[in-house]
Amino acid sequence: MTRPPLPHAFLQAPIAHRGLHDRALDRIENSRAAAAAAADAGYGIEIDLQLSSDGVPVVFHDDDLDRLTAARGPVAARTAAELCAIPLAGGGETIPTFAQILALVAGRVPLLVELKDQSGTMQTTDGRLERAAAAALAGYGGPVAVMSFNPAMVAAMAQVAPAIPRGIVTAAYDPADWAPMPSALCDRLRAIPDYDAAGASFISHEWRDLARPRVADLAAQGAAVLCWTVRSAADEARARRHAQNVTFEGYAAAIPPA
Repeated sequence: MTRPPLPHAFLQAPIAHRGLHDRALDRIENSRAAAAAAADAGYGIEIDLQLSSDGVPVVFHDDDLDRLTAARGPVAARTAAELCAIPLAGGGETIPTFAQILALVAGRVPLLVELKDQSGTMQTTDGRLERAAAAALAGYGGPVAVMSFNPAMVAAMAQVAPAIPRGIVTAAYDPADWAPMPSALCDRLRAIPDYDAAGASFISHEWRDLARPRVADLAAQGAAVLCWTVRSAADEARARRHAQNVTFEGYAAAIPPA
């Protein structure tokens, strides 16, 4: 299995979590405005992908529409046309498709794409989102990488888009924070056992847990180490003791000189 390395661009400017969102400025997370603001500022961009009922990847974090829109129910129950007509609360925009965000970013800054596990299993996948994401990325010219909490989805991306760098989103997996996920599954995923089988070249780890020995072991083996999600400059400084770059929100992360 090929293991394309994470491009160096992902280790330079900090990565804006769900774009450079700020509700006070009517920039809602995962919106076109948030992506544009991040690109204009020179930050990398992290976004989330969900799949519509008719197989179109859209940029939205939650499985359900309730938190960020006036609509209710699962994203997966709506067609792309229906989702793209739903306004994001407070931002004056609607839910964007992946294709729209790709066209907006147009390779200007690194784009880190998280595939969301709509099954909730963290162990299996039907491959639909992976195939749709790979199709949308065909011919995309900028620095891009894909990742997921679900290792099966990362492995599926290795099959459908082997040239795209891929990583696993990892965590402390405290069962109290991950209910109703079984404790045994939390224990398994905490050990990051699927890194090699998925052909991953990086992890994005929960920043407060970066001192875990397994993270250092993977770094020693050549894994790039990103982290999620720091919310202050002080926390960023702590995270950078272990991580090569940070995903951030809620403050203006400093961009190092080129």
